[in-house]
Amino acid sequence: MNEKLINEAIAGSKEAFCSLYGEYKDRLYRYALYRLGDPTDAEDAVSDCVLAAWQSIGSLRSGKAFGSWIFRILSNCCASRIKELIGARENLERIYNAGPGNNTAPPSLSTELAEALAQLSDDERDIVLLSIIGGLSSAEIASMTDLAPGSVRSKLSRSLAKMREFLS
Repeated sequence: MNEKLINEAIAGSKEAFCSLYGEYKDRLYRYALYRLGDPTDAEDAVSDCVLAAWQSIGSLRSGKAFGSWIFRILSNCCASRIKELIGARENLERIYNAGPGNNTAPPSLSTELAEALAQLSDDERDIVLLSIIGGLSSAEIASMTDLAPGSVRSKLSRSLAKMREFLS
C-alpha cells in the first residue's frame, strides 16, 4: 500500500485518489459482484463507494487503514443496494439459488461454489469474501466487523471448512 499516495489523497489530491482507486478497483468490483451477483448492481455499488470515499477521505485518520476503510464503505453500499432491490434475504436467495443458464450468478462463479457460499451465514460469507476476494487481512476484517482478529481467523477457517465439506 502506498501511504504517500493515501496521504496526498487525504490532503485533497484528486490524482492521488484516482491512483488509489486504480489499485483497488478490480478487488472492489469483484467483491461487489460476488456480494450482489449482478454486474450492473456491482458497478453501481462501486460507483457509490468511490463517491462516498472521495467525499469523506479527509476523515481517514490513518493511511494504514485505507483498505479496510474503503471495503467498509463498499460493504455498506452493497448492503444498501441489496435493501433497495428486494430485501437482503430474497436477493441473496436469488443470487445463490440461480439455476444453470441464469445470468444472475457471477459469470466466474461456478454453481457449486455459489451453493457452497449459500451454506454460510451472512457474516461467514462476508468474512470469506472480504478475505478471498477483497484480499483483506484478519486485522482489517476485524476492524470492520468489531470482532477480534483471532475470531475472524477462526470464523474464516470454519467457514472454509464448511465449504470444503459441502464441495467434497
